[in-house]
Amino acid sequence: MAPTLPALLCLGLSVGLRTQVQAGAPLKPTIWAEPGSVVPWESPVTIWCQGPLGAQEFHLDKEGSSVPWDRQKPLEPGDKAKFSISLMTDQYAGRYQCYYLRGTLWSERSEPLELVVTGLYNKPSLSALPSPVVTSGGNVTLQCGSYWGFNRFLLTKEGENESSRTLDGQRSPNGQTQALFPVGPVSPGHGWTFRCYGFNRDTPQVWSAPSDPLELLVSGLSGKPSLLTPQGPVVTSGQNLTLQCRSDMGYARFALAKEGGRDLPQRPARRAQGGLSQADFPLGPVGTVHGGRYRCYGGHGLSSEWSAPSDPLELLVAVEGPAGLLRDRPSLSARPGPSVAPGENVTLLCQSGDWTGTFLLSQEGAAHRPLRLRSTYQDGRFQAEFSLSPVSSAHGGTYRCYRALSIDSYLLSQPSEPLVLLVSGLTWYPSVLIGASVTFVLLLLVLLFLFLRHRGRDRRRNSGAADQGPEDRGPQSSSSPATDTQDQAIYAAVSDAQSEVGLQLDHRAATSEAPQDVTYAQLNHSTVRRGTAAPPGPPVGEPPAEPSEYAALAVH
Repeated sequence: MAPTLPALLCLGLSVGLRTQVQAGAPLKPTIWAEPGSVVPWESPVTIWCQGPLGAQEFHLDKEGSSVPWDRQKPLEPGDKAKFSISLMTDQYAGRYQCYYLRGTLWSERSEPLELVVTGLYNKPSLSALPSPVVTSGGNVTLQCGSYWGFNRFLLTKEGENESSRTLDGQRSPNGQTQALFPVGPVSPGHGWTFRCYGFNRDTPQVWSAPSDPLELLVSGLSGKPSLLTPQGPVVTSGQNLTLQCRSDMGYARFALAKEGGRDLPQRPARRAQGGLSQADFPLGPVGTVHGGRYRCYGGHGLSSEWSAPSDPLELLVAVEGPAGLLRDRPSLSARPGPSVAPGENVTLLCQSGDWTGTFLLSQEGAAHRPLRLRSTYQDGRFQAEFSLSPVSSAHGGTYRCYRALSIDSYLLSQPSEPLVLLVSGLTWYPSVLIGASVTFVLLLLVLLFLFLRHRGRDRRRNSGAADQGPEDRGPQSSSSPATDTQDQAIYAAVSDAQSEVGLQLDHRAATSEAPQDVTYAQLNHSTVRRGTAAPPGPPVGEPPAEPSEYAALAVH
């Protein structure tokens, strides 16, 4: 069928108008929004439309509207118009295009501008699996979830290379909908800060409030810092707590990460004692949300690369006051008793009448983590037996036990009454025995030295008497009188301290050398015990003198 005349006329007018529009320049205006196209709820926003000089009027259309949404005269110098929205709500969210009139011709429509409003729904949660700390070159999964039942989620990356991705939401076992965004490989030197939004497919320009920002830390291979708490691994709810991250690597800043957490607080480093760099992370009054496993990282300057993680620190929170299933305090006892000798065995028994998943045993002042055991049900009570064997002095101290509802729970009951374990008995015996043995050996050596010295002096005197004539047997010596007096005093003191066995040895030695000098040996013995020096013996090779002469000599 041939086209009708009205149709041909309309077609001709359309072709002619297009030809006339294409003769102008530029054909399309430019459209944008300030401060941006993603606008928080009830915030102001301005839409700008810019064309060539000489435009007489600008029109703004909203998708779905049959009439122009707004029209404005151009501002000076006459090439753009301003469309203002004082309070952004969901009725202003949508897709916009603008065009202008120049002379008798209308321009083409601009590219569409998508104006989004955020904040109509509560913010979703954004977390990193397994951790927001990623090794350089590694991958991580970002989980965006909400209980509002969104069927679409959008992930935005902030920084120099801004980008966004959208995924359909999936129902999770805990009742919320979520989307999993794989990210990686990550590398130092780039911003890795993310936010996410939730929305519904039928209203794609109405988003939830943005999630809290999540920053990924890119960890390297530099030396790991240490993470510790002055209060110990078990803290009571309501107690102020500070975690300390320190290192001897001279880091400029530190970051604290909690396993499964979304926050990564950072603190500048300060110089501590011993040349260490340190940062304190005050957690304030401790609550149930603070229980968990923590690590910290060190960073240099503004680099996005961080150190290797510290060893994990488990923070256990003892709930104060009535707390449901944790309100009952356990009891702690020792078998066979709280006093034990080293090397023996002792068992610390922790019990409770309420249902308990695990028991924890903590030693006051110990550096190691509390011991944890699964509970067993026996005789109407839940219990755990902590065996300490063999016992050493390190086991002595004050113990407390706690209840927990599961094997991996960081929430504990209030502690049991303290139990003091005394390790005593024969701990002193080895050291005393060694000391006594050493003293005895030294005493024997001293006595032997003095005995040999005395024997040598007697022999020298005997040899000197042999060289002298019978008339020169007087008490002569090459040494000074003071020396002789000192030697005599030492000799007398040693002789008095010696046992009868030593004197008999001296007597037997004299008897074996000269059997005929029995009378002289006896006289010599009596003379020594009286504290006088012994007279020189008879010359070697000569017959001994008569006993009467020796006796007279001794008396003289």
